[in-house]
Amino acid sequence: MSSILTVILMYATWSSVFSLGKMTLEFCPPLFLTGARMILGSLFLLGFLAIAKRSSFSLNKKQLMSIGVLAFFSIYLTNALEFWGLQYLSAAKTCFIYSLSPFFAALFSYLHFQEKMNTRKWIGLSIGFVGFIPVLLTQTGSEELMNAFSFLSWPTLAIMGAALCSVYGWVILRLIVKDQEISPMMANGSSMLIGGILAFVHSFFVENWNPLPIASADLAPFFKGTLLMTLISNIICYNLYGMLLKRFTATFLSFMGLLSPIFASINAWIFLGESPSWIIFLSTSIVSLGLWIVYRAELKQGYIVKSTKQPVPVPSEGT
Repeated sequence: MSSILTVILMYATWSSVFSLGKMTLEFCPPLFLTGARMILGSLFLLGFLAIAKRSSFSLNKKQLMSIGVLAFFSIYLTNALEFWGLQYLSAAKTCFIYSLSPFFAALFSYLHFQEKMNTRKWIGLSIGFVGFIPVLLTQTGSEELMNAFSFLSWPTLAIMGAALCSVYGWVILRLIVKDQEISPMMANGSSMLIGGILAFVHSFFVENWNPLPIASADLAPFFKGTLLMTLISNIICYNLYGMLLKRFTATFLSFMGLLSPIFASINAWIFLGESPSWIIFLSTSIVSLGLWIVYRAELKQGYIVKSTKQPVPVPSEGT
């Protein structure tokens, strides 16, 4: 039970980043925000490792290539697409669209880890998909002006792409942590550095640097928002997620993320004045039913460790 509580608290904390990101985007463009946040996060993590565990920097060619792929998908593409879409969507809807992650996680876990998809899992996934539809049908504000086709807008598709890249990145992280003996902190810190550099290069060519794509009057609120997002997401939650992957599957952790829209709605109401949507609460309830069905199926298949004798690893200064 304490293990599940740790996962819930992690997502409750992580969901606040959507509101913080929405506020920070008022002061800077999305690619520059991605680069600044990731570079800052990498400096924290790699700086700590340089002092406490310098041996972590001894990486072979295969490990470096894996970290490069992780950086491209989990850091650069995920955050660039997310922040671009977040400009046009509410924080709560953006967070909810990330609930597509279990569908992608189930596919990638099947391909990479040979995790079987039985009838019960398919039922859970189907229920989750049904719960998705009402939120996707709802459009407000500037999103209505950017329709791609049918009821899907370009910002919605961008967030879906971010969810896909994010899950693929977590699958790669799981392989790195379990098979290549790289600590989650080293994998995250180095991938953030590479992904942040990619975002800055992209930003330089498409966003107005004069000399930076931020007005001088906006530097203080930009820095405050970026620092908070970095501490919450890059430092605390990224590494906690990596450690929880040692106990839970990527599929299960992604399903637990379905609780995030509830927390994101509350945060957006408090910090942004966005009225909580009953549609998101209803849809989350439906999708959560699918979560429980898949969780029970994975318990029976033995993919989730049921023993509570061993404590769940948490971030510590010795990691």
